[in-house]
Amino acid sequence: MTEPVNPATQNQAQIASPSYRLPALDQDFLLGDSMRGVRFMLEYAKAEQILRQWHIRSTLVVFGSARVREGGPGQEARWYDEARNFGRIASERGGALMTYGDFRDNVIATGGGPGVMEAANRGARDAGAPTIGFNITLPHEQAPNAFSTPELTFRFHYFAMRKMHLAMRANALVVFPGGFGTMDEMFEIMTLRQTDKFQTIPVILFDEKYWRSVVNFEVLLENGMIAERDLEMFGFAETAEDVWNALSADVLNPRRKIA
Repeated sequence: MTEPVNPATQNQAQIASPSYRLPALDQDFLLGDSMRGVRFMLEYAKAEQILRQWHIRSTLVVFGSARVREGGPGQEARWYDEARNFGRIASERGGALMTYGDFRDNVIATGGGPGVMEAANRGARDAGAPTIGFNITLPHEQAPNAFSTPELTFRFHYFAMRKMHLAMRANALVVFPGGFGTMDEMFEIMTLRQTDKFQTIPVILFDEKYWRSVVNFEVLLENGMIAERDLEMFGFAETAEDVWNALSADVLNPRRKIA
């Protein structure tokens, strides 16, 4: 005899099939190659929605080495302290506390990790202002520092989308001493400016001696690799107050509107 079929269980194979999962809940599908474009869009949309909810119209982006430590050897202690001082000064004076209307302007934004990034986020928190950490997933996991605002601490898989969020609201770029990652971000912005793919914003390199020792800008010019006007894209500063003074004419006149 053929055993009777139980109507309650006869479709379990269909229900258990991966093809039956709701696409939005199917991680195997969402993490597949065909959905790379969707994941890219999600990384844009999630951060964008939250930043709008916080009324963040513009940012001041601070780059620098993750290896710098508070009280570290050599120049490290000074770099850390000045990055922290700048985060505080800019947050108090630039509009991050919503002192200029209904939007937050010049909110400190960093890559979200340790070192200089931690210091700048920490300074903003010292001022009682919100501050953004745009973290990236790395093979050796980069944990977020403890000073970015938790609700504004993001994690990206794609460097390209992280760079887009770092750039798209930026009123200025402040670059403290750093290595490959710092230079990658710095030259990304400079290239966008050089090719008119990005609006003119101030770029301040902190510690002129350091930057001139690691990048010989004059040799680039002498060999025709850059134009003389390209050297006008950036300036130098030695203290947090110097940085603020170099920026204030621009950053206190917010230009961005969230469409």
